[in-house]
Amino acid sequence: MEITGPWDRERVDEFLDGARIPVRIGCRTPSDAPWIVSLWFSWDGAINCATSASADLADFLAHDDHVSFEASTNDPPYKGVRGRGRATVSPDADKELLRALLERYLGGVDNPTGERLLRPEREEIRVRIEPERLHSWDYSERMDPSKR
Repeated sequence: MEITGPWDRERVDEFLDGARIPVRIGCRTPSDAPWIVSLWFSWDGAINCATSASADLADFLAHDDHVSFEASTNDPPYKGVRGRGRATVSPDADKELLRALLERYLGGVDNPTGERLLRPEREEIRVRIEPERLHSWDYSERMDPSKR
């Protein structure tokens, strides 16, 4: 995997593992139009997301598994990681990944979002993105108010 930008692999891993922001995933529809979606994720050297089995994303990835992605801060100083890779989709029948993401982002499953997403009739899938390239950026120094 190619890594560029100011951060080494260890810092990229630290940022993505600690991030509690959605990852934005870009892909192509079957009609070759661009598409983007934001999902919760976890990082283990790959991006792991959960979504409904009926989500458009599942069909789009079946058509073309090439994706781009970005996880970045929403407030200054801006920093983050973007890249590209290939996505695989598999069932999350026991909703193990979804439960882990509810813990990561909401601190547990006992909340209205957890109740809605964990309904027994709702089918869940895992989307795993194996990065081929990662690029980091960090404007912390440039945006430091003490340096203006």
